Amino acid sequence: MTTLNQYQPQQFSRILGYGAFRPDLSVPNSELVEAIDSSDEWIKQRTGICTRQRASEAISVQDMACGVAADALENSHVEGEEIDAVIVSTISHPYATPSLATLVADSIGSKAPAYDISAACAGFCYGIAQADALVRSGMARNVLVVGVEKLTDFIDNTDRSISFLLGDGAGAAVVGRSDIAGIAPTIWGSDGSRWGTVGMTHSLLELRNRDFLKNPVQEGEKIWPTLRQDGPSVFRWAVWEMAKVAQEAVKAAGINPEDLGALIAHQANERILDQLAKTLKLPENVIVAKDIVEAGNTSAASVPLAAHRLLKERPELSGTFALQIGFGAGLAFAAQVVVLP
Repeated sequence: MTTLNQYQPQQFSRILGYGAFRPDLSVPNSELVEAIDSSDEWIKQRTGICTRQRASEAISVQDMACGVAADALENSHVEGEEIDAVIVSTISHPYATPSLATLVADSIGSKAPAYDISAACAGFCYGIAQADALVRSGMARNVLVVGVEKLTDFIDNTDRSISFLLGDGAGAAVVGRSDIAGIAPTIWGSDGSRWGTVGMTHSLLELRNRDFLKNPVQEGEKIWPTLRQDGPSVFRWAVWEMAKVAQEAVKAAGINPEDLGALIAHQANERILDQLAKTLKLPENVIVAKDIVEAGNTSAASVPLAAHRLLKERPELSGTFALQIGFGAGLAFAAQVVVLP
């Protein structure tokens, strides 16, 4: 009997290296407080943010995505033609189609399959889960995962719920074959019952269907869809529900919290990071990544940007276990323990 050929599985995968693209502007709290009738001290106390990095008009989402791809390849010692799939997580690419990922693949000289995913702040960890599966199934040798956002294109500077939190940037990782287990099982999911707690003020269809001749724009009226959130609800969900997900991810990895070298969580709010560490009962020697203080909340880019900064500042963490966890709009979440490159 004739049988079909199938991919031959690879037992293990790991992250080979991270990349980072940080844009050109540093925006301190003092530049934003007047628009939201707040203060530098209030923002620091509530979020831990002192400044956030943002991109000028001259820098696009595409620029950041292609730039970080090159950096991740260099740090992973992988050539563009060795990449067998490109996954880009973003909610701020201004085109519904075609995907940003195909441009990124082209920029590194790859004809590999390439696609975008939309899982907001959980998107990078979603991408790592998919890259892990692609490599271990035998479908790919190396997979490039990019998280990139230019959230400032979708900000209403007068919005007190989220505008002052947000920054721009791109982070990436290359996932490849390994002789040891480098990516533990991913704990991921969603809670669509909370779909409306983080999102856009209205849809593009509403913008298209607006008859501006019959309904002219009123003074102070906001037409372009911008980001907003129900801050208290999101905070409670992140603190209590994501602590459970973090605990499940550590258990799924077959380790204990004290075995971790670092916690690299979505950089949504410093108080959330501190609460996650407290709930997990992490000892003081486990480093909690806090890129948010200088970078702000960069959604899909925040986990890889935080990982990149952490390894740059604390190279001794290379080879240790880190818990990556992303959570946000959808509400979507994903967590996995990885071996840091």
